[in-house]
Amino acid sequence: QVQLVESGGGLVQAGGSLRLSCAASGRTFSWSVMGWFRQAPGQERAYVAAITPNGGSTDYAESVKGRFTISRDNAKNTVYLQMNSLKPEDTAVYHCAARGTYDSGIYYSTHAYDYWGQGTQVTVSS
Repeated sequence: QVQLVESGGGLVQAGGSLRLSCAASGRTFSWSVMGWFRQAPGQERAYVAAITPNGGSTDYAESVKGRFTISRDNAKNTVYLQMNSLKPEDTAVYHCAARGTYDSGIYYSTHAYDYWGQGTQVTVSS
């Protein structure tokens, strides 16, 4: 059974940092594009960042560019999201996602991803 499990969320003051992890099990994702998305209350799930299988290419939403960093450790089947200079508007449930087929593109749409984690809550207080 394929599982993606996020961890590392919590409550932090504005300007603080958090590091999210997404551990995959059930199959290897070392050849999958991985992404992070977030969903705030009453809003649609929105793209945050993506990383290609070998980690050679990354991409970020404009709202997080320069503050967030996506990375991966294929030996551990884990992807990370380092979040710095957090703002109240970053408050959301953060989900990791994986594509089920091999390629090396960057994908922004939720429809491009086949596997999803349950999410971890990030709350940034002002």
